[in-house]
Amino acid sequence: MIDTLFYIAAAVALLAAVLTVTRHNAVHALLYLVITMLAISLIFFLLGAAFAAALQIIVYAGAIMVLFVFVTMMLHQGDLSIRQEAQLYRPSQSFGAILLSCILLLETLYLLAPVLFAQQAAANALNIIGAKQIGLQLFGPYLLLVEIAALLLLTALIGAFHIGRRHQESPT
Repeated sequence: MIDTLFYIAAAVALLAAVLTVTRHNAVHALLYLVITMLAISLIFFLLGAAFAAALQIIVYAGAIMVLFVFVTMMLHQGDLSIRQEAQLYRPSQSFGAILLSCILLLETLYLLAPVLFAQQAAANALNIIGAKQIGLQLFGPYLLLVEIAALLLLTALIGAFHIGRRHQESPT
């Protein structure tokens, strides 16, 4: 049954990713992108990485929504933007997103039913990996790779800072 749930979540992730790329409206594309991130987190959970699933939801799905709210607040341009935003949030235009979200919700409820009803034997069948086990693996045999990845991310951050900053010429 776990295999079937995995394939359903993978299909939802692929469909939502395709819809993300093909939408002309940025709000709808963002909505499908969040659904893609939720489906990927469900796949992580099915594979036994509950910690990675939680990070996927917190960092990606949460950060994307916060970014969208800030951009919407910054670009607010009076009554015209209010009328345009009212047209964006029609439920009929979001039917696909609602359907995919409901599929993910049903899968999640099915997976969490043993935990919610205290059937520990069924919950142990998921083989959940904890944060301590991930930390021991990352900072044990893979310590060098984690440090190299951190240096690459730091280099990318410094490069983005230099590209993004405005070069101001000082009078000499």
